[in-house]
Amino acid sequence: MSFTPRRIATLSVHTSPLHQPGTGDAGGMNVYIVEVSKRLARRGVEVEIFTRRTGGGLPTVAELAPGVTVHHVTAGPFEGLAKEDLPAQLCAFTHGVLRAEAAHAPGYYDLLSTHYWLSGQVGWLAKDRWGVPLVHTAHTLAKVKNLQLAEGDRAEPMARVIGEEQVVEQADRMVANTPAEARELVELYSASCAQVEVVSPGVDLTRFSPGNRATARARLGLPSYPQKIVAFVGRIQPLKAPDVLIHALVNLPGVMALIVGGPSGSGLERPTALIELASALGVADRVRFMPPQGGQRLADVYRAADVVAVPSHNESFGLVALEAQACGTPVVAASVGGLVTAVRDGVSGVLVDGHCAYDWAKVLGSLLGSHTWLAELSAGAVNHAKDFSWDHTAARLLEVYSDVMTEHRERQRLLTESLCRTAW
Repeated sequence: MSFTPRRIATLSVHTSPLHQPGTGDAGGMNVYIVEVSKRLARRGVEVEIFTRRTGGGLPTVAELAPGVTVHHVTAGPFEGLAKEDLPAQLCAFTHGVLRAEAAHAPGYYDLLSTHYWLSGQVGWLAKDRWGVPLVHTAHTLAKVKNLQLAEGDRAEPMARVIGEEQVVEQADRMVANTPAEARELVELYSASCAQVEVVSPGVDLTRFSPGNRATARARLGLPSYPQKIVAFVGRIQPLKAPDVLIHALVNLPGVMALIVGGPSGSGLERPTALIELASALGVADRVRFMPPQGGQRLADVYRAADVVAVPSHNESFGLVALEAQACGTPVVAASVGGLVTAVRDGVSGVLVDGHCAYDWAKVLGSLLGSHTWLAELSAGAVNHAKDFSWDHTAARLLEVYSDVMTEHRERQRLLTESLCRTAW
């Protein structure tokens, strides 16, 4: 007999799914949680998301979509608390989660879905208290990030490494975005092969689709054709390496860089660093900065660009690359992590080894100089993106949830039989 969850508790401690991706700690994980939760709800599974309260005016419970609610848990000061300070608030957050569940009859939640290691720590305790299975998605891994640090960036602390190891040990399933991440969990964190499931993230193909470039540029107030534009979309921090694109501009005369996002992580220490770099390199007149964009305007950013650059030092997947390709815009990305899966080299974009600005300029220059190559990759990008959808992601996750619940119920049955035999 297989089981399907009726109600899932999803934990996202450090960032709310209601926040705008592209600044602070909000990014691809926010998009993932929102899109998956909505589609699980459409399949009849109630999803209750627990996140930390970051404002006094936020309601205790808010509806994100039909069947999806967000609980704001008070844990520490509402504002001014960095992600690195959150481990000290995990006890308070755990208390809030357990208290919410205690208001219902036993068995209210069928499964715990946790995202990022901080949530995994809370889920590990709730799992034992509620007697339900735990499915964890890491999104990023400290050991992997520390192996691929950007110059001058801070290494992830040992406390996080240990915390991740504990979560891997306790989780019933680890969801990896790509086969590469699955291998990292096994090789670096000693996860068992049977414990890890690969479930690819998706893209909203109704929102992100090809459109008219001239129209998109006009809506965004960008120069019209024949100006060549390379866009960067994401949080402004060393990990994402937007500086590589700024440096590359030196060898890309006439090309404009569009930087869309806000400071995050260690990038908050010097929020004007990219502006200063562009000025120092003499390319400030060819760099346009734009705050994080959502909805239709984000799709227009992708459509307005000739190419989207994703020069990150590491990405567990790289949703920006997938969204851009769905809009028919080729992607030039670093050949790291999940980007190797998100971008099909030579078909939907180009993968670049390393972060040498000259190498990036050479690839970008060759691509921007060939209308035929751009057109071929544009068509390939659309076809590649069609292989990914949030509906498929939600369906695969439901399979994982069903399997882990079935195993959990079987273990409970065997334990009950064992206790009965012992009692007799």
